[in-house]
Amino acid sequence: MKSAIEKISQRKAKVAVIGLGYVGLPLATEIADAGFETIGIDISAEKVELLNQGKNYIPDIDDDHLATLVSSKKLAATTDFSALSTCDFISICVPTPLGKGKIPDISFIVSAVKEIKEYLRPGQTIILESTTYPGTTEEVVLPVLESSGLKVGDDFHLAFSPERIDPGNEIYTLKNTPKVIGGITGNCAEAAQSLYQTFIDQVILVSSTQSAEMVKILENTFRAINIGLANEIAIMCNRMNINTWEVIDAAASKPFGFMPFYPGPGLGGHCIPVDPHYLVWKLKSLDYTPRFIQLADEINSSMPHLVIDKVVEALNEQEKSVRASRILVLGVAYKKDIDDCRESPALQIISLLKKRGAEVAYHDPFVDRLNLDGVELKSQDLIGLDTYDCILIVTDHSCFNVEEIVGQAQVVVDTRNATKNVASQDKVFRI
Repeated sequence: MKSAIEKISQRKAKVAVIGLGYVGLPLATEIADAGFETIGIDISAEKVELLNQGKNYIPDIDDDHLATLVSSKKLAATTDFSALSTCDFISICVPTPLGKGKIPDISFIVSAVKEIKEYLRPGQTIILESTTYPGTTEEVVLPVLESSGLKVGDDFHLAFSPERIDPGNEIYTLKNTPKVIGGITGNCAEAAQSLYQTFIDQVILVSSTQSAEMVKILENTFRAINIGLANEIAIMCNRMNINTWEVIDAAASKPFGFMPFYPGPGLGGHCIPVDPHYLVWKLKSLDYTPRFIQLADEINSSMPHLVIDKVVEALNEQEKSVRASRILVLGVAYKKDIDDCRESPALQIISLLKKRGAEVAYHDPFVDRLNLDGVELKSQDLIGLDTYDCILIVTDHSCFNVEEIVGQAQVVVDTRNATKNVASQDKVFRI
């Protein structure tokens, strides 16, 4: 432990980050910027090649800053896991998607840990950041590492620290977002803390890896359930012909006892639609059914169908059917001002419209091409908007001139309340 702290304080520690995506690359750049020699490891030769050329592929990272870190040799990348043998700290930032039947897929974690075991040596600290169910670090990761013959807490350290990356958020970054850490032992937590506190403003230690794992699940389950409530409020308001957004905004004026959440076309991204199901799966093995999570999932998963109903309603007002109608979807990323389409409800909405016989195109300034159901689609220019039977706003990118779009459109279906300040509301339909 003393050796690790000394290396950190002297900036002589070498750090590896496994997985160079939306979580791993920002983490690697922050570590390198803090003065540590940092090596990124990824199975994607394309990402590794781009990074070693100083070329950025993550919107939240400054292009010039990344290029400077690479040219100064503070940051490099490789597909060769043998680089782990020279590293003092190893952070795992690999994907944890859902498999069939919404079953957790931790195969990327298992694969990374097996590689680490091959190069594990005394003095190393391994930190898992990938979101997973409580118990993964101790029940899955630890046995693999200890099968090397080394003992946790004595020979090496093992901790879990949930990632809290919010793509596109310019206010809360990696540096000013508090970092939670739980270790297998107290020494394990302190070893991880010694690294993170050099580039993150606040580090919070919890008593165990299970607690740290549960923190992440709670954060996103809280959001999923409250978004589910907002979506159900929208469904009820639609039935009663009440403006959902007006109701929520007015309720948000209460300075205590209320936190606003807003409805939308469905859940998207790598966290909220996925993470709660890790907890559901874990609790099933303990003979418990998390009913709030399952109900929220049922409501949130139904929202793309509500959007289709709104499109049908909007077209009916023009005495048109969905079949053969030309529909332009605005935005396919799961949230505004990013290029990430993971779990985006826009994908399901486009598929549902196509199944009903609509001719569907999309425009997204952040997503030039999209592969959907085996067919490659290309983002269309915002011209000839009056030739579309319906404009459907799924993602409200801040670069959209919504008033101009509404002015040219025949009819607009707005799933994000993006048109709230538009003067002409007669041809706008909202969820």
